[in-house]
Amino acid sequence: MSQYHQQAKKRFGQHFLHDRNVIDNMLRAVNLQPTDHVVEIGPGPGALTFPLLELLPCLDVVEIDRDVIAWWQEQPQAQGKLHIHAQDALKLDIPGLRGDGDTLRIIGNLPYNISTPLIFHFLEHREHIRDMLFMLQKEVVDRLTAEPDSAHYGRLSVMVQYYCEPHYLLKIGPGAFTPPPKVDSAVVYLKPWATQPFIANDAEQFEKLVKQAFAQRRKTLRNTLKDLLTVEQIESVGIDPVRRAETLSVEDFVNLTNLLPAMTQP
Repeated sequence: MSQYHQQAKKRFGQHFLHDRNVIDNMLRAVNLQPTDHVVEIGPGPGALTFPLLELLPCLDVVEIDRDVIAWWQEQPQAQGKLHIHAQDALKLDIPGLRGDGDTLRIIGNLPYNISTPLIFHFLEHREHIRDMLFMLQKEVVDRLTAEPDSAHYGRLSVMVQYYCEPHYLLKIGPGAFTPPPKVDSAVVYLKPWATQPFIANDAEQFEKLVKQAFAQRRKTLRNTLKDLLTVEQIESVGIDPVRRAETLSVEDFVNLTNLLPAMTQP
């Protein structure tokens, strides 16, 4: 394989992974099979892509950088195997990409600047996705996997855990990347629930309530939710109104949401 000689571009949030031990650990975590439909977000110079091409008969990759795309089009190992989607991953047509085939397995070293919106884009289409394996800023992974009443637990924790089960896999230092980022990274495995353990009657109301509850973290539910629920309503589902949002479980938020009238029609 030829070397990629372009520098990482700040506007795309690029930090190219080069540590083979990290890559091997990531691939072991997902146990890919040749029949899997795998989508890689941001192949870059191929630290993860080339090992994937060794495991799979074909691979979909999503890349916005024209220099990276042009380089991949010249790689012999990619010919006939690599399907390049030259676009912003935030606009990826996930149902269309899946087609009539098996659910997608999505993997990638996500750009730091769009990692959270990307995850929510994928979760909107979770019925088409089997699982996801992402490398992100460690702080984001801490938030995705945080438990109630812990330092990193917040709106992101609740919203992601409502839709899927997150697993913190490994921490990665800056030296595993070129250029090295200023922060630590981590790998997270996200598996959409086959059957959601708790379901809000209205997803829009759920999102609104969670956002409002965490808007002023130091205030109690009595205050943050006062224009949505009365003290008596909060107490009716076994929650003390003087608690703060960070102490509530996903189930608690669902129970509170289900006290509200639906905003959208089923």
